[in-house]
Amino acid sequence: MAPVSGLRGSHPPAGADTPAPGRTSDRHGGGYGRIDSVTLKIRIDDSAPPYEQVRAQISEQARSGALPVGYRLPTVRGLAESLGLAANTVAKAYRALEADGVIETRGRNGTFVAAAGQAAEREAAAAAQAYAERARRLGLDRDAALAAVHDALRAAYGG
Repeated sequence: MAPVSGLRGSHPPAGADTPAPGRTSDRHGGGYGRIDSVTLKIRIDDSAPPYEQVRAQISEQARSGALPVGYRLPTVRGLAESLGLAANTVAKAYRALEADGVIETRGRNGTFVAAAGQAAEREAAAAAQAYAERARRLGLDRDAALAAVHDALRAAYGG
């Protein structure tokens, strides 16, 4: 069954035979939620908890560009309803995504996909700082530490 949007529009009356918009079940007991043209799929039988599935899928879609920088994500309650999850589950995923620098919350204005470059630059700077401190503790001089970085970059980037 194809996922349907549950973020806009009305829900069927209580007791209706059709699932709420954005909520369908599949043969594995999971649910689908659609964010405009981006779909999240939660599988109940997956070993990863639902909040981790939400976190991983939004993170991957932001990284790949499927969710563009500045894209406004649905509210915690809206996404939870769409996926058939508890609001606290989605809130936990959003907190983890914000800690990872994938999304940013702008108070009452909403939650948005953060610029990946900013998060990547912060993470790279932190890794560089940790490396510099470790190299110094190991007794490497500056030239030896830089040579090790250059070798690692050549290996990682192929040349």
